[in-house]
Amino acid sequence: MSGTHALGTQQILDAPVAKVLWRLATPNVVAVAMWTAVTFADAWYVGQLGTAALASLALAFPFLSLMQMMAGGAIGGGITSAVARALGAGDAETAESTAWHAVLIAISMSLGFMILLGLFARPIFELLGGEGNALDGAVAYARVAFGGAAAIWFIFVLSAIHRGTGDTATPARAIATASILQVLLSGALTLGWFGFPALGVPGTATALIICQGCAAAYLAIHLFRGKGRLRLRPHVLQWAPIQDIMRVGGLGLVNSACMAMTVVAVTGYVGRYGTEALAGYGLGARLELMLVPIAFGVGAALTAAVGINVGAGQYARARRFAFAGAGVTLALTGTLGICVAMMPSLWLDLFTTDPDAYAYGVSYLSIAAPFYGLFGAGQAFYFASQGTGRMILPVGVTVARFLTVASIGALAISFTWNITVLFIAVAVGLTIMGVGQALCVLGPGWRAA
Repeated sequence: MSGTHALGTQQILDAPVAKVLWRLATPNVVAVAMWTAVTFADAWYVGQLGTAALASLALAFPFLSLMQMMAGGAIGGGITSAVARALGAGDAETAESTAWHAVLIAISMSLGFMILLGLFARPIFELLGGEGNALDGAVAYARVAFGGAAAIWFIFVLSAIHRGTGDTATPARAIATASILQVLLSGALTLGWFGFPALGVPGTATALIICQGCAAAYLAIHLFRGKGRLRLRPHVLQWAPIQDIMRVGGLGLVNSACMAMTVVAVTGYVGRYGTEALAGYGLGARLELMLVPIAFGVGAALTAAVGINVGAGQYARARRFAFAGAGVTLALTGTLGICVAMMPSLWLDLFTTDPDAYAYGVSYLSIAAPFYGLFGAGQAFYFASQGTGRMILPVGVTVARFLTVASIGALAISFTWNITVLFIAVAVGLTIMGVGQALCVLGPGWRAA
């Protein structure tokens, strides 16, 4: 059942690293570019609704990013790693069993988000300082986005199964098509284009669920029909496949939670400075969180390539993939960060004319954006580490970042320091991520047990 778009296992084991990375990463990068366009478009549409609407998005967006990081970077990374290592060892039956158990995990995780954030969004957002119209908008967004959490979980999980086989083109095609449609539908439902109802902030969430749900259905049909290197079919429920996925994905959940909670914590601290500060910071933080899918474009390919090579015992070659992918990501995200730090107007002019919100956004980007390259490279190293199946040290780095940023932020609030101290804390956290994840690649997880 060899897929026409899949890069063969033997090629991943033998072909030049640059060629393999190019073949695996290019479809992912295209898909991520489309995802980035959606994030950009949604922020622009909501920006037309005013400062309160932007604050609504700032309250809800970290939790949406948390779910996406859990589904794609955590559980999804565990799935890609487990499938790739099984195929690298020549065990197709285990790979198929892993894929089926991945679907069961997706069902349970999506139910958790539907219950927690679909039903209890208001008290959660109130804890972050949300109030008035900003709070109402965030709650309305959450009821749709998290009420339809299954659509988001399945597009990520089914994509992860494909990537584990070496097929990055099929999920990229589905994601790119869905994203193009989502940009149009989001504008129509948010602002009332083409005779559609103007739903406001919830319009972006509605478009998200519809388009990603359709893409997930396409990927499911592709796997059930056995068009790739494995067929998705029911297997007897077993603990071993779940354990293999969660050995990476379980720790990945901690990693994703700490990443999102870093932004949530800073969002809560910034909310103490007013709605304008929250809106301005939210625009800057949104750009920061957009770096994760950029890193994921290369990183998902690294998880598959490293996993297959580790499964075959080729650790030195796996490490070469990690450094090559991180170098590419450093160049992409670093260039973006420096440009935005030097000229914040390139980003902020697109979304707000409120002078106070704009000033806060300029302050944040000037301080944090120069370190975006380190953050992007650190994320690429993290995704590469997923391929080894050994994640304690990489996750420890993310926990250290969260504790550092949260502690500095707490001190800033306690002593009523200037808001720039919070932004400096974010920059310190970005540096910890980059340097720490690079050191992990030189650690024991990258050697045979």
